[in-house]
Amino acid sequence: MYSATLSTPVGPLTVTSNGTAITRVSWEGPKGHDARPELTEALSQLDAYFEGTLKDFDLPLAVEAPAFQVQVCEVMQSIPFGETLTYGDIAKRLDVPAQAIGQACGGNPIPVIIPCHRVLGATSLGGYSGEGGVETKVWLLRHEGAAGLLI
Repeated sequence: MYSATLSTPVGPLTVTSNGTAITRVSWEGPKGHDARPELTEALSQLDAYFEGTLKDFDLPLAVEAPAFQVQVCEVMQSIPFGETLTYGDIAKRLDVPAQAIGQACGGNPIPVIIPCHRVLGATSLGGYSGEGGVETKVWLLRHEGAAGLLI
């Protein structure tokens, strides 16, 4: 495994790869400095995202998780920048209970790049498993211009 770390407005993010694809984004763990092409590109795209010049990530990703988790991550990746879905919306698409979607979102191994912050509860923001919890989720939604729903 290889990793590289970027300082961001929501804290330092460490991106991990398996040598060809991104497998994890984390606020925890050792700060990496591996010079791998996929990591260099991921840091570049994350930097552009936080600068407001990138809306769609185009990176090789490998979600190392059970099949259901992979399905939920695929749906989350389809949510456009600045838009949101509810846990219930995704549950209907996958024909499962909304609680299962919440658990899968909380287990997203590649947050920010796979935008679990764009998934909300029916009557609340829902949770966020990244550093800073819901405050980080709010920051990301405001950054994307989805803050109208927060008023």
